[in-house]
Amino acid sequence: MTTSIDLPYFDVLLEGLRQGHPDLSVGFGRHVHWGYWDDAHRPDGSMVDFAAAAERLCRRVCDAGSARDGQSILDVGCGLGGTVASLNERLSDVKLAGLNIDARQIERARREVHARPGNEIVFHEGDACKMPFPDASFDVVLAVECAFHFPSRARFFAEARRVLRPGGVLSLCDFLPSKLAVPILRAQDLVFGGYVRNVVGPTDVSIPLDRYLGLAREAGLTPAIEEDITRNTLPTYPILQKIALEMGVHGLTAKWGVGAMGLVSRLALLRYLILTFKKPAA
Repeated sequence: MTTSIDLPYFDVLLEGLRQGHPDLSVGFGRHVHWGYWDDAHRPDGSMVDFAAAAERLCRRVCDAGSARDGQSILDVGCGLGGTVASLNERLSDVKLAGLNIDARQIERARREVHARPGNEIVFHEGDACKMPFPDASFDVVLAVECAFHFPSRARFFAEARRVLRPGGVLSLCDFLPSKLAVPILRAQDLVFGGYVRNVVGPTDVSIPLDRYLGLAREAGLTPAIEEDITRNTLPTYPILQKIALEMGVHGLTAKWGVGAMGLVSRLALLRYLILTFKKPAA
C-alpha cells in the first residue's frame, strides 16, 4: 500500500485543470516545474513562453542523463507525465516508466500520455524511497524538481542505485542552499515552516551541495555533472506569482512566499542545480 503525502498546491492545480483554466492549462498542463531561459530565449511573461521554458528544462535534465533511443528510463516524481511525454516524442524503441506517490497525478498521466509506435509507457503509483521495481531495471533514472518532497534523499539515492543497471545514470534537478544560507533556512523553518508546509506540503531545501554529493557517494553513486542554472530559472518567479493570484491564492502567499524564494535565489543563497550521478559499471 502506498503512503500518500499532502501537496496542497496540487489540489489547486488539479482543480484548475479540471475547470479548464486557460493560463493554467497552457503553463502547467504538461510540466509542473520551473522554466529554463538562455541567451537565445528571452522571457516575455506569457504562459506559452513559460511552457516552452519548462520543456527546455526537462530536456536539459534528460540530456544530462544521456537519455537516448533503445533505453529503459524511469521518471521519478513524474507529475502529470510531461517528462515521459517529452521522451516519448523524441526517442524511439524506449521503455518509459513514470512513478508518483499521488494517485491523482498518475490518473491524469495515464489519461493524457500514450506511447508512440515502438515505445512502451507505464505509470506506477509508488514511493520514490521504496520503488516498486526489481533491481537493475533501468538505464536512466530521472527526478525533475521533486526530490525536495521526498522524506529522505539518502533513501532515494539508495533506491535509484538499486534500480539502475551497472553503468546507469541518475539525472536530477533540485534546490540546494549555499553554506551561508543553511542556518538562515533553518531559522526560517522554525518560524515559517508550518506555513510553508500548509501551502506546498513536505519540503526540504536545507541540504548544501557537499552534503548532497556525500549522500550520493554513500549510496554508491559517483557524481558526474554539476550545472548551476539558477540564473536561467529566475523568470519563473513572476509567472508563479501571476498564476497564484489568478487562482485565488492568498495575496500574502503569492507575493511573500514566491517573492522571498525568488529573492534568495537572486542572492545565490538558494541555487537551482542539475546534477548527474553514475552507478559503477562493475
